[in-house]
Amino acid sequence: MTKSKDSEFLKIRKLFPVTDRKKGITYLNSASTGPLCRPVKDALYNYYEMTQYLEKSAIDHLAFASLDNIRKQGALLLGAHSDEIGFGFSTTYGLNIAAFGLPLKSGDEVLLSDIEFPANVYPWLALNERGIRVKFVKSVNRRFNLENLRKAIGKRSKVLSLSFVQFFNGFKNDLPEIGRICREHDIYFIVDGIQGCGNEPLKMNDANIDIFASGAQKWLLSPLGTGIFYIRRELQDKLRFPFASWLSVDWKLNFTDLFHYDLPFFDAARRFEMGTYPYAHVFALEKALELINSLGVRHIQRHNCALLDELIYYLNSERQFRITSSLEEKHRSSILAFTCDNAREIHKEVVRNKIIASFREGSIRVSPHLFNNQSDIRRLIRVLQGKK
Repeated sequence: MTKSKDSEFLKIRKLFPVTDRKKGITYLNSASTGPLCRPVKDALYNYYEMTQYLEKSAIDHLAFASLDNIRKQGALLLGAHSDEIGFGFSTTYGLNIAAFGLPLKSGDEVLLSDIEFPANVYPWLALNERGIRVKFVKSVNRRFNLENLRKAIGKRSKVLSLSFVQFFNGFKNDLPEIGRICREHDIYFIVDGIQGCGNEPLKMNDANIDIFASGAQKWLLSPLGTGIFYIRRELQDKLRFPFASWLSVDWKLNFTDLFHYDLPFFDAARRFEMGTYPYAHVFALEKALELINSLGVRHIQRHNCALLDELIYYLNSERQFRITSSLEEKHRSSILAFTCDNAREIHKEVVRNKIIASFREGSIRVSPHLFNNQSDIRRLIRVLQGKK
C-alpha cells in the first residue's frame, strides 16, 4: 500500500462516526452490518429535507439520475456493463429473480452448497411446488468442495447457486474455476455476492456468472433495504418475469400522461427492478458506491488483509486459539474466524469491551473494513491477551 493510498484511508476513516474514540467503540463487524458514513447520512437527511419543500417531480428527476449513476457505479464495481446492473432491495431480491425467472421446468435440479446462508436456500426450495428439486453438494471441512461439485452434477442439473464468500468462516470460493465448470456442463451460475461485494475484486465475465445478487448493507456501507444485482446481457431476454412493475418501461419521467399500455420493457437489467423506488435509499446507495469506487476494491482488499495479518500473527503465536478460516491466498477474504475452548466467553468479553464482532458457528468472527486501522486490531488483541 502506498503512502498516498494510506492517507486516503485515513481521510475516509474520519467520515465514519463509529470511529470516534469518544464513543469507545471498535467496530469489526462489517460482515453483519456496515456503519454509515457522513456522506450517506447526509444523502438521507437531504432527501427528507427536500420532501418538505420541493415538488415531487423535481425529486423524480434527481432520483432517476442517481439510479442511472448507481447502475454505472455498480458496473464499475463488478466489471460489467451498466445495462446489466439493477437496483435491488436485498440479496434475496436478486436471488428471487434467478429462482423464479430462469427457464426451469419440472424435473430440473438446482445445486446448492450444504453450508449456504438461508437467503440462498429458501428461494430455491420454494420451487419444489413446481417439481424442481434442490440437491445439496456436500462440503469438506466446512468448505465448498469442487470434487464433490463435479460428482453432484447430473443430467437434470440446471443451476448452481453459491456464495462468493461464506458468511461464517470467510472462505472465498474460486468463482472463475466454478464458473468454468458450470459453463462446461451448461449450468446457470448464480452468485450470492453479499460477503465479497465491496471487499473482493471480481469481474462477472471472468467467472462466467449469469446472475449476481448483493445487498448493500454490509461491505457496501449502505442502509438496509438497498442492493444491486447483475444479469448477464445475453440472458436477460431468456428470463421469465417473476414480477413486473410499471417502472419496467420507459416513461421518460413524464408521469402526467400515463394511459399508455403499449410501451416496451427496458432492454436492460432494470426491467426487473420494482417501483416505486425508495428514493431516500437510492440517494444513500449512490454515495456509498461512490465511496467504495473512489478507493478501489483491490486497494480495500489489501487494506483489510493487512489488518487481519496482524491479528493472524498474534493468534498463531498463542496455543489457545485456532483459526477456522482458510489462510490460502485464493480463499482468504476480509472475514477471519477463530476459536478456542471457551470461545463464547471470550466473545462476551470482547463485546463487554465495546469491540463489536460476531459469534458464528462456534467461532469469533472479525470483519474489518476500509474505516478500520491498526489501532482497532491492536485493541482487540489486548482484550484477547487479557483472557489468557
